Amino acid sequence: MKAFFFLGFVAAFSVGATVGKYAGDKVLRLKPENEEHLQYIRDVSRSAKVDFWQPHSVELVTTNRSVDFRVDADRASDIQAGLEKIGLKYDILIEDVQSLMAKQFDGNKMNSTGYNYEKYHRWDEIVCWIAKITVENPTLISRFEIGRSYEGRHIYLLRVGKRTGHVKPAIFLDCGIHAREWISPAFCQWFVKEAVRSYGSDSAMTNLLNKLDFLVVPVINVDGYVYSWTKDRFWRKTRSRNPGSHCVGTDPNRNFDARWCSIGASRNPCADIYCGPRAESEQEVKAVANFIRNYKSIKAYLTIHSYSQMCLFPYSYTYLLTSNYKELNIIAFNAVEALSSLHGTRYEYGPASIIIYPSAGGSDDWAYDLGIKYSFTFELRDTGKYGFLLPESQIRPTCEETMLAINYIATYVLNHPY
Repeated sequence: MKAFFFLGFVAAFSVGATVGKYAGDKVLRLKPENEEHLQYIRDVSRSAKVDFWQPHSVELVTTNRSVDFRVDADRASDIQAGLEKIGLKYDILIEDVQSLMAKQFDGNKMNSTGYNYEKYHRWDEIVCWIAKITVENPTLISRFEIGRSYEGRHIYLLRVGKRTGHVKPAIFLDCGIHAREWISPAFCQWFVKEAVRSYGSDSAMTNLLNKLDFLVVPVINVDGYVYSWTKDRFWRKTRSRNPGSHCVGTDPNRNFDARWCSIGASRNPCADIYCGPRAESEQEVKAVANFIRNYKSIKAYLTIHSYSQMCLFPYSYTYLLTSNYKELNIIAFNAVEALSSLHGTRYEYGPASIIIYPSAGGSDDWAYDLGIKYSFTFELRDTGKYGFLLPESQIRPTCEETMLAINYIATYVLNHPY
């Protein structure tokens, strides 16, 4: 098993003014084999402003995992020379980040039938879509505002399921915890669209929607998502201000009250894995946590991220296994088998601390410890060739195959009540 990590040198970014901003930037894949190699990576992280894509922190880089990073054009030659000098093997994955990034903004966001689910969408477009699909499907979809972001934006939740007049078992599905993972909100929109489209014609989906409710949050980190479209394509965190620091934002997936900030997180406000001043300090996290705590019929928690092609389950904050580890492992295995049956995409699966790296404050661990025994994190395509810049041409196949995994888990939950 190999997990692939990115180390990225940050530059300012604006969708409206991207010409040349990342021209010549490269993505390299490093293969550290010894302490000297690790020290070189640590030195680079201190000598330049870096943005770790995965595992998000230099402290988590080890010799048993590859490291992918984006390097500024004016640093590429020096970095490559340094790698060659110490014998640190590497491959060039992307020759020009700018040319790859441009492909995410070259399409019309609408098609002949209206909303185009095979394009990435700005937050204002998603807000209009939320309103429209709710109005058009009053017996299947209800819209709720579960809170406001730090900058005052609405955090919306769609309850998707046939109205029955009584409380049904529910599956919570969220997307967009990390701003730059655009394929994640694209999937939540795809899921809602497919649920509506197939109700009444597909017996399996019809049965699920008749007997379950799906509680879908298309974008949790709305401020960060907006910022990734307007200022910095590779932004990860929220946009809250940190008193006493010029650095902005907290990693919302280190901010849940699950062994908060005990491992795999940082207390440095400038770090991409900053855990915040306290658990649930972020308004977005507090909104989600309060809703889940108060909605007593939630039986499964599913959170969608990218990238790595993995189906993960608790724990992340410890290497100890959950009490129902065998059951979760079987579910994950069958889910990724269902996923791979469509396009042959291979996923790894297992406890997050073992499959990738340990980290505390994650939403899936928090949900599990709350008593939601079926808790899974999906890391969608790919394994590093595109990373967070997954082309729009891959939205459809990614969402199609992920639907199979989600539907398998939902069916299992329905057939195994607790």
